[in-house]
Amino acid sequence: MWHRTQNELAAHFEENRPRLRAVALRMLGSPAEADDAVQEAWLRLSRAGDGVDNLSAWLTTVVGRVCLDMLRQRTARREDEFPAEPPAAGDDPEQQALLADSVGLALLVVLETLTPAERLAFVLHDLFAVSFEEIAPIVGRSPDAARQLASRARRRVRATPPEQEQDAPADRQVVDAFLTASRGGELGTLLALLDPDVEMRVDQVVQNQGADAVARFFAGRARAARTALINGAIGFAVIVNGQVKVATRITVTNGRITTMDAITSPADLANLAIQPL
Repeated sequence: MWHRTQNELAAHFEENRPRLRAVALRMLGSPAEADDAVQEAWLRLSRAGDGVDNLSAWLTTVVGRVCLDMLRQRTARREDEFPAEPPAAGDDPEQQALLADSVGLALLVVLETLTPAERLAFVLHDLFAVSFEEIAPIVGRSPDAARQLASRARRRVRATPPEQEQDAPADRQVVDAFLTASRGGELGTLLALLDPDVEMRVDQVVQNQGADAVARFFAGRARAARTALINGAIGFAVIVNGQVKVATRITVTNGRITTMDAITSPADLANLAIQPL
């Protein structure tokens, strides 16, 4: 082991930052939380000083543990949501690309169904070539058990129907068209885009049911809405002065909107990964 100054540690950390952020982003699905995890790794490195031999491996392990803790806290609070700071309207396009393109919409949705340990084992091994010997102490399992975690996750990922990925652009087109018709008050177009039995829920309470009621509610509205990924699912977010006021998850079946789940509670909004497209 050789001794490093604080400046040398900082320089080495910056060399590793892109990879660490990529790991955290795929683990957490949130640019804001990924940045938090990377920052925590730097704080721990600062406290550890120069008493670390393989800095790159050490930093990957630390980021993995931080992400695992965040995922477990997330699961304990609310299993169906991924917390993140709602991004401002001018969020970094690189972050959007990493989340929506590099991760892939279908993969992101499947990753959300995995347990924290499965997700970590799969991401570190399959996406970043970290050995199971290194993953084992992070998840508190043997290397063989870590291999089994990754194997279960891999089977679930491979079982994802490819049409999910193929349908994503089409679903986005439906949402884009819906918002355009809403802003223009085009009632006929709204009715055409809605399933006859569409259901609109606000904070888990049914507010409108049926295409006519939902279309009339939205006609002439949605001027501040933007198509977005809501926890990896297609939808739209109402953004005012850079702040997300409403996030609505959309289900599209056979080219028509069948469900709309709107979240308006500030506490719940803070627990969503919202990525404007």
